[in-house]
Amino acid sequence: MSEPENNDLLLDSDLKNHREQDQSSVLSVGSVVDFPDEELVLQTKSKHLENKEELDIKNKNILKKRAEALAVALVEKKDEEHIDVVEFSLATETYAIESSWVREVHPLKELTPVPCTPDFVLGIINVHGRIVSVIDLKKFFGLPEKGLTSLNKVVIISNSKMEFGILADAVLGAISILKTSIQPALLSLSGIKADYLMGVTPELVVLDAGKILSDNNIVVHEEV
Repeated sequence: MSEPENNDLLLDSDLKNHREQDQSSVLSVGSVVDFPDEELVLQTKSKHLENKEELDIKNKNILKKRAEALAVALVEKKDEEHIDVVEFSLATETYAIESSWVREVHPLKELTPVPCTPDFVLGIINVHGRIVSVIDLKKFFGLPEKGLTSLNKVVIISNSKMEFGILADAVLGAISILKTSIQPALLSLSGIKADYLMGVTPELVVLDAGKILSDNNIVVHEEV
């Protein structure tokens, strides 16, 4: 056999060996790959979705309960712990009266003195056609007196049976305060009897308007 023929045979033999090796590799790789069962995959996915839905429902219920509890707490805190008051100055102190007793705040003008009345009754004013007596609590409580100025206002308080105005050196505004911040008044609180007080806070002396309105010592009886 000639040399070229031998070379051709060698090439054919090499090609055949390579083909067999490639087929063997393909078969070996194919035999290793294990494709998962399609039904098992679907079951796993379905279970995962069910667990996620259950977790979402639990989280929503927890958030709902927290929101409801917070809403109840806020309502209770608003209803039970705060009161609205009108604050005003008398002498050197800041006083307050619960807003539910305050009918209005009126300027002090055209004050008419009334004879035969106690010295703490300054006089009367006309408020929208109503005649309203004006009481000076500084004189009634024995507090340091202060002359009348343009800042003076009349805080008109009332209940179903009585109405009169309290002279204020100045009205400072309306605010809300915590009920728990109101503490019993000190016995040394100058001039004011405990009967007329709801209590004190670090900033305010809170008067009991209900007691003031019903006190016979303040009811004006004209003497002829």
